[in-house]
Amino acid sequence: MAEWDRWDVKKLQILRTLRDRGTVTATAETLRMTPSAVSQQLTNLARQLGVQLLEAHGRRVRLTDAAHLVLRHAEAVFAQLERADAELAGYLQGEAGEVRVGAFSTAVPALVVPAVQRLRTDRPALEVRVREAEAAEAYELLSAGDVDLALSLAAHAPTARDPRFTRVPLLADPLDVALPAGHPRAAEPGLRLADLSGEPWIFGGSGPWSEITLTACEAAGFVPEQAHSASGWTAILAMVEAGMGVALVPRMAAAERRSGVVMRVLSADQPRRHVVAAVRRGAEEGAGVAHVLEALRAVVAGRSRDLSDLLK
Repeated sequence: MAEWDRWDVKKLQILRTLRDRGTVTATAETLRMTPSAVSQQLTNLARQLGVQLLEAHGRRVRLTDAAHLVLRHAEAVFAQLERADAELAGYLQGEAGEVRVGAFSTAVPALVVPAVQRLRTDRPALEVRVREAEAAEAYELLSAGDVDLALSLAAHAPTARDPRFTRVPLLADPLDVALPAGHPRAAEPGLRLADLSGEPWIFGGSGPWSEITLTACEAAGFVPEQAHSASGWTAILAMVEAGMGVALVPRMAAAERRSGVVMRVLSADQPRRHVVAAVRRGAEEGAGVAHVLEALRAVVAGRSRDLSDLLK
């Protein structure tokens, strides 16, 4: 057979998933295969390429140096196939087609829904399917091919050097502090995060929001005392309104604020969370994905003009 016949794209995808997921069992679950089928496909790939791809490591297996070399070249192949698929879809469908978007909870109403509404007017033949997902999960869905575009937080995204994805910075979302309406510092001028070091705090017990709150407070010179734990903004703001503590709230979630809650912009040390979009490398050249990115950028541009008005 020709030399290039050894490069089986399907088997290479299995190898890449094993690298990303870490175990044969997790790889099988991601690809909806059985573990034995994963092992058999990788054994066949090693035989086709004439190199050892896996080696025992305790009860698990790990990739050999040869496997990492193979994947470095395979990433370029995957990216080119994404470009080809995007170009072919554009040729066949024109302005029609479907784009699947995975996004974290506050991004859905603040960014994705307005973008979809805009596209219904500008690109009525383009269908957008939305799937809410945790920030880190969005990249797993993207890598597995379950979504075409992931909206996530930069702090929980693969690095810009990751060859699998193209990242597009969208928004630096300011974090404002939510105080009960009767709080003594609710109207204090020049409020700083450090001024609230002795307050009881409300934030998630784990996950992105816990890390964002802890990081912001530690940068201001203190470790927040977690009085209550919640992950949804409705619950967090209800507890703030009841005087149970204070919380950092992304400005994207400001529409959910309650009448008994005062939102204060921090003066000198305002933290921000960075929102990014990502696609599989090469797919950004597809017409459908490009239109969705364009609509998201337009929504962000509009929000940058209007966000400050939400706090007046």
